[in-house]
Order: sequence, then C-alpha cells, then structure tokens
Amino acid sequence: MPSSPFDLYPPSAFHFRVMFASTAGAMDASFRDVSGIATELDTEAVPEGGENRFVHTLPKGVKHPHLELKRGIASMTSPLVMWCRSVFEGEFIVPIRPQSLMVQLLDELHLPIRIWTFANAFPVKWEIESFGSTKNEVAIEKIVLSYTYSNRMA
Repeated sequence: MPSSPFDLYPPSAFHFRVMFASTAGAMDASFRDVSGIATELDTEAVPEGGENRFVHTLPKGVKHPHLELKRGIASMTSPLVMWCRSVFEGEFIVPIRPQSLMVQLLDELHLPIRIWTFANAFPVKWEIESFGSTKNEVAIEKIVLSYTYSNRMA
C-alpha cells in the first residue's frame, strides 16, 4: 500500500464518483463515463504596429468545455432525471436551478486522490445514445452540463 495517496501513479481512470452538492451526494450519480474535465487559456493575437516580424499573444480569459456524464438510462423518479426534465420541459416557467458538483478519482480504499469541483452547473443537452438490434449493451443517456468555473482541489 502506498505511503500517501499521491504515490499512486498513474491513478486508475475507472474508479470515480460524481456527487451533486445540493443533495449531499444522495442524488443518483453512478456514471459510466465522465469527460470534459479541461481548462484552456483563451488568447488573442495582437500584431505590433510597424514591426511585421512579431505577433504578440495575450491572454484573454479561461474557458472550459462542457462536462459530459454518461450512464445507463435512469428511472423517471431519479432526482437527476427530474432536474433535467425541469430544465428541458419546464418551458422556462420553472427557473433553472444550477447545482455544484464534484468529481472524485478514487484509490483502492475508495478514498479521493484527485478532486474537481464544478460551480453553477446546469444541463444544456440530454441525449439517449442509439439503440441497435444487434447490440447487447445497456441503453445509455448522456447529460451535458455547462458550468461557471471549475477547481482542482487535490
């Protein structure tokens, strides 16, 4: 067993947990895939006046891709499904309620070794993957979330 959680290198990508803050982790959040954990610095090219050999690259701001969560299609009574339905079927009569969430990469003792938090997330796409008569797979739903910002905690 490693002496510290950071001695695990590289960590396994298959052992992770997703928790929504508003439900203290109680929301059904077992996912097959989580993708879109990234941060990029947006830049702007500024040519220098009178000097054709140089183009300065200046930072503009940090941007994030959408966070994508995939799992088996859940029950209509699932809190996550009800949240998505309120956003997509609420016709903007019901206000969108952003939620914070946390993605944790876990070790063999189920302890977090890496943690990412996402603030003010809300669904922007809810998709059911294709069905196929020759497939022997679980039906998968994909929930795509937009968020304000993210932090890597560990």
